[in-house]
Amino acid sequence: MMRSMTGFGKGTAECAAARINIEIRSLNSKGLDLSLRYPSAYREREMGWRKKLGESCVRGKVEVNIHREALGHEAQGIQAEWLEKAMKSLQEIAGEAVSRGDLLAMALRLPAPSVSEEIHAEEWAAIEDAMEAALHDFDHFRLREGEALSLDLKANIEAIQQGLDQVPAMEEERVSQLKARLQRGLEGIEHDSSRYEQELIYYLEKLDVNEEKVRLQAHLSHFLEAMREGQGRKLGFISQEIGREVNTLGSKSNHAPMQRVVVQMKEELEKIKEQSLNVL
Repeated sequence: MMRSMTGFGKGTAECAAARINIEIRSLNSKGLDLSLRYPSAYREREMGWRKKLGESCVRGKVEVNIHREALGHEAQGIQAEWLEKAMKSLQEIAGEAVSRGDLLAMALRLPAPSVSEEIHAEEWAAIEDAMEAALHDFDHFRLREGEALSLDLKANIEAIQQGLDQVPAMEEERVSQLKARLQRGLEGIEHDSSRYEQELIYYLEKLDVNEEKVRLQAHLSHFLEAMREGQGRKLGFISQEIGREVNTLGSKSNHAPMQRVVVQMKEELEKIKEQSLNVL
């Protein structure tokens, strides 16, 4: 199935200590350009995330933001476990005469230790859950965008196909015009009829577009196959081949109506080239 390189996905999960929000955004790019932003405490998992994201995203300029929102005591800046230990130590020093409220007041005035960056297993699990949800949402977004791209590209290919289907009907008229032009040039001039036939055959062979029609038809069919396979790079290569045959068809046409059809084909081809850049 076809996917767009443009995408957005969001995933959220939480544990007792924190709520994790992950956002993934992407734009089109020739290769994979991955930017990953996260709290410094998560740095040990970066390589694993890059591998996972690379396998899922494949191509595009991808930006991933991992945001951590503290919950519970940590959100209030209170280190409950340390306070309990401090109060216990103060109790041993002051004796039983000091109330628990006074112990807490004294403990709060003590300089607190620096916050540990140790991440517990449940938080790592929450991060992985949020990552999976974001990637799933991201993939669905790309699929939806890909479906819209597919409809546009099919319409452009059908327009080129319609132009190609008009060419055979114009060829007889084109040959008749060529014969008439050559005959007008020979009016009042003695000429060798056999030489005339040779020249006519030469011009007809020179202007023959049968090979171009066959190759163009093959490229159009190949393009539709590549769309079903969702191969963005291949679409770009095939569109270049389509362009070569359309250009040759135009240079050989020597016929105003056929040249107008070729111009319309080129307009559709430019749309195809632009849209193909967004296909994964």
